[in-house]
Amino acid sequence: MARWRKRLHEIIFEADTAAGKAFDVALLLAILLSVLTVVLESVPSIRARHGDELLAIEWFFTILFTIEYVLRLICVRKPLGYALSLWGIIDLLAFLPTYLTPVGSYVGTGVVFRSLRLLRVFRIFKLSHLVQDASALAHAVKASAGKIVVFLTFILTVIVILGAAMHLIEGAEAGFTSIPTGMYWAVVTLTTVGYGDIAPQTVAGQIVASIVMILGYSLIVVPAGIVTVEVARGKPLTTQVCPACSREGHDLDAKHCKYCGEQL
Repeated sequence: MARWRKRLHEIIFEADTAAGKAFDVALLLAILLSVLTVVLESVPSIRARHGDELLAIEWFFTILFTIEYVLRLICVRKPLGYALSLWGIIDLLAFLPTYLTPVGSYVGTGVVFRSLRLLRVFRIFKLSHLVQDASALAHAVKASAGKIVVFLTFILTVIVILGAAMHLIEGAEAGFTSIPTGMYWAVVTLTTVGYGDIAPQTVAGQIVASIVMILGYSLIVVPAGIVTVEVARGKPLTTQVCPACSREGHDLDAKHCKYCGEQL
């Protein structure tokens, strides 16, 4: 890789240098301002008064994100691999909808085009590039996947049992016309949402409902606790991005990419 491309890669994809941090801060501000523009544009009164100004700002950010996307493709060794990756697609969605929408469509020429412009909100997902611990959190969730599956299986089993029990206890007179209806009530109650569209009428049903509510508060903290333990166990990760495969999440002392073996 040429020296200038390597330097460009360090600035755009990494945040452990002064230039990289400055680029990340500038990108963060651009993303926040562009999302604010989208939000303001959706307000009819603001759009009526400042539509032209918002459109000009929108095109400014569109061109800015287009340049950023092209630079990302230039400084990686496998541009197609990056373009087809999750972050590459999100980066593309950051500016593509504006090019696909006719100029001035926001003033009322069609609901379809206005809906298409809403895809620009995908820009906010680019903020994940700037969170230093995003990779560590992703690895923690991945490491916790087995435990979370077991937990969800237990919850689903409890929901089926509760649905059958409430259908048996309350019956159709109280609105529990079937086991699926009872399961719906169990989900709403267990998650502490409590719509109130279906409620137990008998003493036995109310006792079961009370137990479910208390159980719901107890279960909320379980997934968070599982992930927290894995985060605590995890090693600190660097912000370096592999110039070959564009993957991140490497150890601080890593000299080569853990996924493709390329030198970092």
